[in-house]
Amino acid sequence: MRHDLTSAAAGENLRRLFVYNGGFLTQTRVRRILALAGWDISLGLPSDGDTVGVWGHSPTAPRGEAVAAKRAAPIVRIEDAFLRSVLPGRDGEPPMGLVIDSRGMHYDPAQPSDLECILRDDPLGDTALLDRARAAMDDIARAHLSKYNAFDPALPAPEPGYVLVIDQTRGDAAVAASKADSNTFREMLFYAQTDHPNARIIIKTHPETTAGHRQGYFTDQYADPRITLCDDPISPHALLAGAVAVYTVSSQLGFEAILAGHKPVVFGQPFYMGWGLTDDRMPLDRRQRRLTRAQLFAGAMILYPTWYDPYRDTLCELEDVITALGAQARAWRDDHTGWTGHKLSLWKRSPLQKVFGQQLPMRFSKDDTAAVDSRRHMIWASKALQDTDMVRIEDGFLRSRGLGADLIPPLSLVLDPLGIYYDPTQPSQLETLIAAACDLPAGARARADRLIAKLIKAGLSKYNLGTTDPLRGLPAGRRILVPGQVADDASIRLGTSDVTTNADLLRAARAANPAAVILYKPHPDVEKGLRNGAVPDAADYADAVLSGMDAITAIGLVDEVWTMTSTLGFEALLRGKRVTCLGTPFYAGWGLTDDRAMPIPRRAASPDLTALVHAVLIDYPRYFDPVTSLPCPVEVVVDRLIAGDLPSPSRANRALAKLQGAFASQAWLWRR
Repeated sequence: MRHDLTSAAAGENLRRLFVYNGGFLTQTRVRRILALAGWDISLGLPSDGDTVGVWGHSPTAPRGEAVAAKRAAPIVRIEDAFLRSVLPGRDGEPPMGLVIDSRGMHYDPAQPSDLECILRDDPLGDTALLDRARAAMDDIARAHLSKYNAFDPALPAPEPGYVLVIDQTRGDAAVAASKADSNTFREMLFYAQTDHPNARIIIKTHPETTAGHRQGYFTDQYADPRITLCDDPISPHALLAGAVAVYTVSSQLGFEAILAGHKPVVFGQPFYMGWGLTDDRMPLDRRQRRLTRAQLFAGAMILYPTWYDPYRDTLCELEDVITALGAQARAWRDDHTGWTGHKLSLWKRSPLQKVFGQQLPMRFSKDDTAAVDSRRHMIWASKALQDTDMVRIEDGFLRSRGLGADLIPPLSLVLDPLGIYYDPTQPSQLETLIAAACDLPAGARARADRLIAKLIKAGLSKYNLGTTDPLRGLPAGRRILVPGQVADDASIRLGTSDVTTNADLLRAARAANPAAVILYKPHPDVEKGLRNGAVPDAADYADAVLSGMDAITAIGLVDEVWTMTSTLGFEALLRGKRVTCLGTPFYAGWGLTDDRAMPIPRRAASPDLTALVHAVLIDYPRYFDPVTSLPCPVEVVVDRLIAGDLPSPSRANRALAKLQGAFASQAWLWRR
């Protein structure tokens, strides 16, 4: 049954759902999804018009079934949706969605479920629906998402050419519903060996077996020189890519095998068999329709489940779940072994602990020597040695509504194991991502285009500070914006050669454009007296100084931007402005800017703006939601910045920021 995304108002138009399983009462997320879907969890006995809710075919389901039979009440069966969470439910993590089935349950072939009826009867030919399905399939593959996601996509899969046999957990209702047992799994392994006499066999254990929650059907006793049990946290996408054949009873991984291009051999009767996409060893005669992969995916992932957005507390579409689960899985994969932070400012430690310490608490060290241990090691990029093995950390490009120098915590951070985006003297992870973005699938490009449109409409920038009132009485003519930077900015030190100061930049812009209207915008840190970089004689070269003006407002006043390495140049590119770079910022050298500095041969790819934005704002940074304290996709941070749902800085911030700025100024003067 497809569920309307309009959330039911509290207490209004709710249908009473009588439950006899304590999980419905104790699992807050499950209760909330059901409420938003129009169900009022109730205790007692149902009356006319009421419904009984049971959890799939769990051991507690017979309680509800008995009450429903006695009271002649209909039953809905509820289960986790197919993109569930990072960790298994037994680890306490709530689901990202539910399936709420009024006919049966998708894994039980005893009678058609809502999903089977969708796959059997829905036309599934709508072009927009199938385009969504294909785009979502691409996005799931790019993010290495599965039902559970506590695995490492960087972990190498076995040498390709093996047969993949999928284990499941003992007592799984999906196994029992297919009338399968341990003999079925032994039979499956026998046929895998017989059908492929010269191939290696890899048995993939279930994540809950690996975690020690439930036993599987295969143990080490099945291992021999030809058969290997795989319980390493390898991405299912990588395992499927290297397989020459896939064998399953009723695992969801069989469904994922179809999406990866396999025709799995199926020994049970899961929802995905019987549609012409599987080799069925236990046929189900009533399933005669032939579906494409996109049609199967559309029914199972778009039309059937009820999806939940934990950031906005609403029902949502599959695409929202993919971006949310992608952000949460990425954070777990980055953080689950723990972090040690080196030479990090005291004020940064608490915000970083919130972002990176959710799996294991961060440790902190005052030196730049990394211990040899299971933890990862990070260091603020400006304090890193050129050849450090640590991961460099820096603020992202949609940082906050306020300055880092004012000690406002960031909403986005970048982790770079290769270099750092502002240092063109060595490769960075961002350069790799920009080059790869040239081959983005259509769905990913559409997401980047939507993000660009939203940023432009909302007028958002890195810091989101200053007046938005345009300056009156500016001279007419071709206008050029010259953004000032902090004098000791690392991007200037590493990314410039001939033009290295704000004054030099102003003089160069005026010399090259004697008839243009030059507008100079000082950096907000400099205007507030927190950092160095003031140009006392700016009025000698600029027609106006845009003091206290918001960056996006300033960009809107001009035709082009001249910069050394300012991120304002990137924000100008988003808004269709011509950008001339006298240094080498991360967005230069790709054919999108007028580059006056030395070229970087390794930046040989030719991304368009959409590809650049996807790499810079979607793939590279990590985002943190200050409302839910969850890792989140960029779209959530954009919404928070628009709505102003941000914590207010303490009164101590300003005094501490001033003190820090004084020390920074003294250090800069000493170096000069």
